[in-house]
Amino acid sequence: MPRETLLIDADDTLWENNVFFEEAIGTLLALAGPLGYSREYARHILNETELRNIRQHGYGVRSFARSLEETYLKLAGNLAQRPAIEEIRAAIVKLEQTPPQMLAGVADTLAYLAARHRLILFSKGEAAEQAAKVERSGVQTHFEAIEIVAEKDVPTYLGIVNKHHVVKSRGWMVGNSPHSDINPALEAGLNAAFIPHPATWQLEHEDIHSGVGRLLVLRRFADLREHF
Repeated sequence: MPRETLLIDADDTLWENNVFFEEAIGTLLALAGPLGYSREYARHILNETELRNIRQHGYGVRSFARSLEETYLKLAGNLAQRPAIEEIRAAIVKLEQTPPQMLAGVADTLAYLAARHRLILFSKGEAAEQAAKVERSGVQTHFEAIEIVAEKDVPTYLGIVNKHHVVKSRGWMVGNSPHSDINPALEAGLNAAFIPHPATWQLEHEDIHSGVGRLLVLRRFADLREHF
């Protein structure tokens, strides 16, 4: 098989991530109920707040923590209570202390792929936070390069293609997010392997768009061995 270049996402592709953020969000939603707000409305306000804070402060736990507190304060108004804020902060501490938990089959599959193809870890988020996850996971030895970017959009993909001299017809993006992993990669002319995750962040949901490259839809990360 010809040697391919696989750009591989990290959060919710290599290890669990959003399930732990959802636990923290559950703390906020539980606090919203006694204030008279439905979980759906509170989540809507949180999503709006997150989008605003991402534009101003980027991704990562600190930006997320800011969004949780701001959403609670907006919903509570004059009824805001210090114990509730402390409960949210405790949920954030728990989130920060949760180590990467590798998804089933990832370790063996990375070793298999690295022996046959060029692997580049391609993650978005707060640089130091993502780098720490990579180091704690121990997967860095399988990758020729590690790229952590603020946003995964078409210009960023094209920049990675140029930087690493990726032949587009033999380049693949592997990930769980239609918004950040699959659609912009296809639009940039790469191929894509979509591995859906049941807990993918709501703000990453999007219909898959057609593109120049090939699209694989797989059930699990280990299924990459059948194609590469």
